[in-house]
Amino acid sequence: MSPTIHLIRHAQGHHNLSLANLTLPDPLLTPLGVSQCRDLAFTFPYTDRIDLIVASPLKRTIYTALYTFQSLLEKNPHMRVIALPEIQETSDLPCDTGSDIEELRREFKGRPVDLSLVTEGWNSKKGRWAPEADAIIERGREARVWLRERKASNVAVVTHGGFLHYFTEDWSGCEKFVGTGWANTEFRSYTFDPASGDDASIVETTESSARRRGTEKPLSKEEQRNLRETAENGWAAAGYQKKKTEPAPLPISAKV
Repeated sequence: MSPTIHLIRHAQGHHNLSLANLTLPDPLLTPLGVSQCRDLAFTFPYTDRIDLIVASPLKRTIYTALYTFQSLLEKNPHMRVIALPEIQETSDLPCDTGSDIEELRREFKGRPVDLSLVTEGWNSKKGRWAPEADAIIERGREARVWLRERKASNVAVVTHGGFLHYFTEDWSGCEKFVGTGWANTEFRSYTFDPASGDDASIVETTESSARRRGTEKPLSKEEQRNLRETAENGWAAAGYQKKKTEPAPLPISAKV
């Protein structure tokens, strides 16, 4: 049976304090961010059910997982926060570009963090890691497939505001905050759609949806597409993301 996944946006990082701070490389959590994690540890209702913790390899997401689930990790000494490169943030701004693997190993030495899936080049922002919609959509799908195949019942996934819209395929409120509709340490719960096949699409649970939206009607697929296009155009204009690079036209001699 596929697991239920509980998606969490990271706590406040130093880059969240001002637009100027977007130039900070792989920033850490602010003191308020650490406090937000402590608060989440008390308010998150599913901690006792969590049997797998996954985080983006950026420092702020790993620390959010470590602080939020500290008691769970201490209670289960063999449990680790698994760093999954596919769920890194979407842009190639310094604040959204992760550290090299050797630096991560130094940063989290002695902490319950599993970096075995983080390989050289994961932070290159090129190829499959490019800040372009097609690449982000594909790694979102790959991450969903990977999560669906885990032998776990409840998975906590700590990732980023922009990426969460691609991962959930839900663009509602996408401009509520800078580049996202998710607040710091906001969490939502999802199950996998058994009819979605290789897309491994997810559906928000009734409990999660009611907690944040009440009786508000979900957006239609067409409304979601329109919101996504608007958001992508805005993010591209702001430098958060690049538009898809169009292939060069074929020379006349190659056309049929």
